Amino acid sequence: MDFEYNEEQQLLADSVSKYLAKAYDFESRKQAINSSAGFSEAAWSTFAEMGLTAIPFAQADGGFGGGAVDMMAAMEAFGEALVIEPLLDHIALATRLVAHAGSEAQRAAVLPALIDGSRKATFAYLERGQRYALDPTTTSATRSGAQWKLDGEKMVVIGAPLADVLVVSARTGGGASLFLVDRTAPGVSVSAYRTVDGQRAGDVTLTGVMVGADALLGGEGSALPWIEEAVDFATALLCAEAVGAMKSATDATLDYLKTRKQFGAPIGAFQALQHRMVDMYIAGEQARSMAILAACRVDAAASSLEPAAAATRKAAISSAKVSIADAARLISQESVQLHGGMGMTEEMKVSHTFRRLTVLTQRFGDADHHLERYAALT
Repeated sequence: MDFEYNEEQQLLADSVSKYLAKAYDFESRKQAINSSAGFSEAAWSTFAEMGLTAIPFAQADGGFGGGAVDMMAAMEAFGEALVIEPLLDHIALATRLVAHAGSEAQRAAVLPALIDGSRKATFAYLERGQRYALDPTTTSATRSGAQWKLDGEKMVVIGAPLADVLVVSARTGGGASLFLVDRTAPGVSVSAYRTVDGQRAGDVTLTGVMVGADALLGGEGSALPWIEEAVDFATALLCAEAVGAMKSATDATLDYLKTRKQFGAPIGAFQALQHRMVDMYIAGEQARSMAILAACRVDAAASSLEPAAAATRKAAISSAKVSIADAARLISQESVQLHGGMGMTEEMKVSHTFRRLTVLTQRFGDADHHLERYAALT
């Protein structure tokens, strides 16, 4: 398998990396986190101008017809810079669900603003006490004349305080269904907070929220396969982001070992620490290979709900997520330990990378969850 990016993918990676190095350094990131908005609107606009919000969507819908592999380079750069803007949830979950499950009329009405980045969307699906389950159980949608009434609560919705549109999963008589909900609609409340890695998130409460019949994405009760596909696609991009974060931690640790002196010599000269750095490097390279494989498998099964293709996709994603989780744990812990006590201070980027990697290993299922899913598939 060719693990190198093609010319267009590399140009995109270079463009994103140059922008992040110039306008999204560690201090700028901290300023964005501590701002009233909790993110950088300027950075979001730049990402949209670069086409990042349009890459993984069909040309007929106004996108560039790319896939997970085309997004990998950008997501790796995002991981290195610890980008807090919720691009992954916008494109890989919410907008992807509209693009795949929505009718032609819904796509025409909703997608243009989402693809050009002028409106932000996120996917509200996690429920209290349901861990990583994707099938909604406590959020319900009932018919009320020509409308639908939504009631329930969604937990840890990344980007909810920033979103214009919520894609909400709910239980209907026929099973899992998806609904488009305006975040400012009557009955919608968002309890906003900041996650441990600096992203803006919120718990969304739906109390008698009335939406029209045109808010139902796709057929009633047919949403679960599309939800699983979108979450697998998002997991592939998350794996690429984790690879970038691991590279950042490894590079920062290597630089520290070269400059920190003890007994008159750089501590990187000690063989025991060199061995640990080698272990970090190897783990990062193995993780990158698994992330590429996951992206390829997702793209190969893109838009397919055929059982065999879905099973192959799920197995590849789960195996990659387990490998990524193991590598992230090793690299994040080693990077902190090799920095000594200062490795967990707010002033050091490596401590923030540790938190991001901790979150990424839990999102969309931890190692135990994906080991169980992989075992059930094989």
